Amino acid sequence: MSVHCEVLTGVDGARIGVATLEAAKTLNALTLAMIETLDAQLRAWADDPRIVCVLLRGEGPKAFCAGGDVRALAQACREQPGSVPALAATFFASEYRLDHRLHNFPKPLLCWGHGHVLGGGMGLLQGANVRIVTPSSRLAMPEVSIGLYPDVGASAFLHRLPGKLGLFLALTGSPLNARDALDLGLADRFVGEGRQGALIDELLQLNWQEQTGLQLNSLLRAEQHCARAELPEAQWLPRREMIDELLDVADPVAAWQALGTLASHADPLLAAAGERVRQGCPLTGHLVWEQRRRARTLSLAQVFQMEYAMSLNCCRHPEFSEGVRARLIDKDNQPRWHWPDIARIPPAVVAAHLHQSWEGAHPLADLGAPAPV
Repeated sequence: MSVHCEVLTGVDGARIGVATLEAAKTLNALTLAMIETLDAQLRAWADDPRIVCVLLRGEGPKAFCAGGDVRALAQACREQPGSVPALAATFFASEYRLDHRLHNFPKPLLCWGHGHVLGGGMGLLQGANVRIVTPSSRLAMPEVSIGLYPDVGASAFLHRLPGKLGLFLALTGSPLNARDALDLGLADRFVGEGRQGALIDELLQLNWQEQTGLQLNSLLRAEQHCARAELPEAQWLPRREMIDELLDVADPVAAWQALGTLASHADPLLAAAGERVRQGCPLTGHLVWEQRRRARTLSLAQVFQMEYAMSLNCCRHPEFSEGVRARLIDKDNQPRWHWPDIARIPPAVVAAHLHQSWEGAHPLADLGAPAPV
């Protein structure tokens, strides 16, 4: 199953649940079995009065979680072109239900987001109520490179970023370091790389019977204070003014073209962002623009419901499977996009990605009332 769950007992008898993603060879990429195991365990811990706190972490030094197992999804899409594979329908429903559960978890839930925190890994981290980053943390929503779009709740958490930074990160897939994550409200605490074991020991020493919030906050503040010298320099807030000006445009075509010009910029960070756009999927540019527009008035449940429709439709269309083939399977890095020119993508194609592709009630209707189409 690649998820190990254990319960540790503190000095006062209180119990702490620890869930570890154990797939280091794949950078803890989420399979359907991992998602289902984690979701079931979280439900049980939420209902267990003896569990006072939960820690979610990933095995190995390289990554907390580098996303979902998109290789398996893309292979299923290639075997059933033009339709939604059963694996995709089940995978995305299960993943989004898990993410929604994390956002609404009734007890302190800490997530240790070290190393690569990408795609589906960001969905897990952003759902936790204590999001921990470390000196090695590299957070990103890089779906533009594989013909998908930033999902797992990114319609909400990227939309909340100041100015045009959320739009920029969604269109370019640019990575954030720990300082960026704190600056932009995508992390809560910065803790030293080797302090996870010590943090667990400290959690086990807390008195979970009274003033729990105060004690936990003091503990995390002390850890962050000790690690302050390791905090990297900010990358994106200092560039916000320039990014806001660049993306002060009326439509996704203009935004995409403006970002592409950055490839020749003297600033290496901006040049790398521009190059990712030049090599990225033009359809993603339209999908990002549309999800950002629609998400402004949606609840979190409605965000996941919208993303579910978008993700299934990405599986029906050719860009996703081709992007995964080029980037992760054949690794030739030469995706042959079906729609290579963003200005020539038919509006009907974009609209089709928002339409319901199933019969009957929404599979995620239990999360909350769906938004009107």
